[in-house]
Amino acid sequence: MTTPILDPRLNAIDELRWHVGNTPLHPMLRLSPKPKVEIYAKLEWQQFGGSIKARPAISILHNALASGALQGKSLIDTSYGNTGLAYAIFSAAAGIPVTLCIPENVSKERMHIFKSLGVNLILTSPIGQTDESKCAARDLAQRHPDKYHFVDQYSNDANWMAHYNHTGVELWEETNRRVTHFVAGLGTTGTFVGTGRRLKEFNENIQLVALQPGTDLHGFEGWKHLETSGAPKIFDAAIPDETRLVEAEASNAMLRRVAKEEGLLVSPSAAANLAGAVQLAEELEEGVIVTVLADDATKYKEVVQRLMP
Repeated sequence: MTTPILDPRLNAIDELRWHVGNTPLHPMLRLSPKPKVEIYAKLEWQQFGGSIKARPAISILHNALASGALQGKSLIDTSYGNTGLAYAIFSAAAGIPVTLCIPENVSKERMHIFKSLGVNLILTSPIGQTDESKCAARDLAQRHPDKYHFVDQYSNDANWMAHYNHTGVELWEETNRRVTHFVAGLGTTGTFVGTGRRLKEFNENIQLVALQPGTDLHGFEGWKHLETSGAPKIFDAAIPDETRLVEAEASNAMLRRVAKEEGLLVSPSAAANLAGAVQLAEELEEGVIVTVLADDATKYKEVVQRLMP
């Protein structure tokens, strides 16, 4: 068996890892409807990479470099959201070429950000959305194995392992081992699967509540309606103790409320997580509910202007 040559760019990625994770656990002092029910949320935009996707993105990059898979190749995947931006940020800092397949109807502002960070963009039909982009990325890697390494965040174990090794541990320790419920939306499902698995190892009585949008037409970036879009390969249906639906109206109302009551300008998906957490809190007499806020409102100016004119 040939030992892979150590890629010098691995040192740069490992240095950046010190700036990923350990985000603040913020107490939602005014959102909880009952005095004995505490709600906490991780402020995930407060790390290098700008969102919760920094965690899996840097782990995926680390594994690809450590295995030698990126020697002379470009990392290729599909994401026009936070994972893609994290790939772009880390790769720009470490000198790693990145190619992203994305639907051609992605906003010009988002495309400009990617191009500013040196990403090679391959545009696909907007009809197929990310599913078609994913097929395009896989096809390119198969046809040009000497040029591309397809990492596929939806089936890459480094995705959920990043949360198993870090997010779950952080939540357990930062609540002084008092967490009773974990609430989070499903997208690639890496956050929920990895964090949930680790929390259950700490305490099997912790309840894991998965959230999904009410329909496949929703505004929660990164979320999926699994019944219509299909479950990612890394998803384990045995992990959620319960799955709840969050409608766009609830997320919009929470987006406005958390701004006025907690001083936080968050993204629609972060507001959806909080809406699910508050809904659960209303049904409990006591408990410690934790969730994650994937990112803030910085990349969603049009949404914020529409909801809070």
